[in-house]
Amino acid sequence: MLTAALYGIGTALPLVVGAAVGLRWTLPKRVLAALMAFGAGTMIAAVSSELFEPAFRQAGIVVAGIALFLGAGVYVVANHLIENKLGPAAIGWALMLGTILDGVPENTALGVSLTGGGGLVLLVAVAVGNVPEAVGGASLMRDRHNFSAARAMALWTATAVVLVAVTVLGYGLSDAIPDVGISTVQAFAGGATLAVLADSLMPEAYKDGGWWVGMSTALGFLVAFALGG
Repeated sequence: MLTAALYGIGTALPLVVGAAVGLRWTLPKRVLAALMAFGAGTMIAAVSSELFEPAFRQAGIVVAGIALFLGAGVYVVANHLIENKLGPAAIGWALMLGTILDGVPENTALGVSLTGGGGLVLLVAVAVGNVPEAVGGASLMRDRHNFSAARAMALWTATAVVLVAVTVLGYGLSDAIPDVGISTVQAFAGGATLAVLADSLMPEAYKDGGWWVGMSTALGFLVAFALGG
C-alpha cells in the first residue's frame, strides 16, 4: 500500500509543482506552448504503448474500442458543456477536466499494475504529461478567468489528492478487478487522453507556439517511447 501511495504521489506532485509555476510566473507564450507540446508527445506515447495496446491485446478490438470511444466521448461532451457556459476562455478548465478524466483511470490502472511489478513507465509518462497540463491550466485560469492564486492552487491540489487516492484504491482492489475490467479502464483512459490532445492541448500549443511546436511534440514522444523501450 505504501508503494502505491508513493507512485500516486509521483504522478500527483507534478500537478502541484506545475500549478505553482503557472500561478507564480508568467511564462512566455512560446515556452508554455513548447511545454504543452512536449507533454502532448509523451501522452501520445503513453496512449499507444501503455494504455490502448495492452487493452487491445487482452480484451480485443470490440471491448477496447468501445471503451476508447466512451472515454473520448465523455471528455468531448463535458468540454463542450464547459465551453458553452464559459466561452472561449474555458481552456484552463478544459485542461483540468482532461487531467481528471484521463488521470483517474490512468492512476487506477497504475495502482493495479503495481501488483505485477510494473507501472514505472506509466508513472513517468503520466508525471511528465501532468507538468505542462498543470502549468498551462493554472496560468490560463489566472489570466483568463481571474482566479486567485489560492483558489486555483486549491483546485489543482485537490485534483492531485484524488489521483493519489485512486492509485491506492486501484492497488487495493486489484485482486477483485477482472482482466477485462483493467483493460476497459486502460482503454477509457486512452480515449479521454486522445480527446484532451485533439480538443484542448495541441490546438492551444499550436496557437501560441506556431508551426515549430511539432518538434517539441516529437521530442516528448521520443522521450516517453525510449523510457518504454
